Amino acid sequence: MCGIICYVGNQKARAILMEGLKRLEYRGYDSAGLAVQDGDHIDYCRTVGKIVELERAVGEMEINGTCGIAHTRWATHGEPSVENAHPHTDTKKEVFVIHNGIIENFHLLKKKLEKSGVSFRSQTDTEVLAHLIAMNFNGDLNEAVRKTMSQVEGTFGIAVIHRRLPGQVVV
Repeated sequence: MCGIICYVGNQKARAILMEGLKRLEYRGYDSAGLAVQDGDHIDYCRTVGKIVELERAVGEMEINGTCGIAHTRWATHGEPSVENAHPHTDTKKEVFVIHNGIIENFHLLKKKLEKSGVSFRSQTDTEVLAHLIAMNFNGDLNEAVRKTMSQVEGTFGIAVIHRRLPGQVVV
């Protein structure tokens, strides 16, 4: 089962996000990841396996931001792998998305995006969201997410951050 953790505040987000993921461990998952924003810079990390693997990986990184999103994944599309772990990004790595649920029309959306020149790096339905949000972004992340969600069929929950909008998480 998947889980989403978000934080925006004055404390460093990394420790808070990691603690939140640890509290979700009982739910079962195959991979985990996080993205933490510090100004217009976003550090992110994704791993396969237990939260301790993510903890090891981010332990070597200097992550100072106070805004972030984190996720535990249970595979519905694509095998458990780093490439399929969340968060997913658009091509420019400006939009970072985590997602629970299933996008029922993702094959159709993916084909349309590929025809427009988008290259996919994962097998997941979630990556479609990152590319669509990036395409719909004109400075207002809330509006880009709303427009994207109007194109998507399914049942889901998401959290999104954008490199150009420090301190803002759209859920």
